[in-house]
Amino acid sequence: MKIIVFAGGVGTRLWPVSRKNTPKQFEKIIGDKSTLQQTIERLLPTFKARDIFVATGKRYLEVVLEQLPQIPKENFIFEPQMRDVGPAIGLAAAILSKKYPNEPIAILWSDHLVKNNDAFKKILFLAEESINKKQADFVFIAQKPRFANQNMGWIEVGDMVKEEDNIYIHSFKKLFYRPKLSEAISFFESQHFAWNLGYFVTTPSYLSSLFQTFTPNLYEKLAQIAASYETDNFEQVLETIYPSLQKISFDDAILVNMKPKNILVISSDLGWSDVGAWESLKEALAETTDENVTKGKVLLEDSKDSLVFNYNDQLVVGIDLEELLVINTGDVILVCPKTSVPKIKELVEGFAGTPHEHLA
Repeated sequence: MKIIVFAGGVGTRLWPVSRKNTPKQFEKIIGDKSTLQQTIERLLPTFKARDIFVATGKRYLEVVLEQLPQIPKENFIFEPQMRDVGPAIGLAAAILSKKYPNEPIAILWSDHLVKNNDAFKKILFLAEESINKKQADFVFIAQKPRFANQNMGWIEVGDMVKEEDNIYIHSFKKLFYRPKLSEAISFFESQHFAWNLGYFVTTPSYLSSLFQTFTPNLYEKLAQIAASYETDNFEQVLETIYPSLQKISFDDAILVNMKPKNILVISSDLGWSDVGAWESLKEALAETTDENVTKGKVLLEDSKDSLVFNYNDQLVVGIDLEELLVINTGDVILVCPKTSVPKIKELVEGFAGTPHEHLA
């Protein structure tokens, strides 16, 4: 099986640590290594470095080569310009179709936390087996929900196919994206739903066929790029065609159009968290809701349920904090309630054309 790790997002919800020039996946948000490095280390040595591909923006070429010296240089896919997740996945599928059209591929993301790595790798092997044995054309990898999360995509599962060591294989019924609170509560209580992590296993040829069916114009341009792969003209063709591709999410391009036939969902408690926003990072790292999460020189008194990250040498002191975020990067100090995280992206996008633009 080949694995493609995507590392191209900007991560505005983790501002001011994550910025355009230094996105979250390259920063030491958890521990002393970036989340990208931790993602690759979760896979090695069970999966060989030669079977791991990394897709990201060309502007991040130097940082990914520096952080991932174990990955062969030819296994990096550099997008010349960001065109959203749909074209990014389509490009990777088109390129891998040239060499490994019918070999299972896993699509993963570089900014997530997975605590139960043994279960995660076992699910990857079960998904690979399902593809190889023609039991499915497409396999979602999902997290058993821990709470009624409104900010997640949810997968409604059908009949149980198999259960093994608290890993569940179901048929697929339907996707739901960011439901209302009442819906999320209903999903959580029903036991027939799982969190959609954006992870899946399929083959390059099948994935490309989905683009051909649902986004034929996008597919034709991606096919032109793939035709030039490993030729002297590849970079020129990529630089010319890719920036002209329609900006579209993978969900809108492919997932919402897929029918339930030949799709499986494999779920378990992976200890998974999306560390793409401060409040989700707090939930991932705290053992209890009231526990504070800190980094750097921080002193808290009579405080609870707060996250304080200090990347400066100065001491940050908090008294009577509750449900607050405090992020000090040296040039920016962010202070807000956890519930205000959705406003961060809007704030940073508003920096364009202002004296604060360099901080975005």
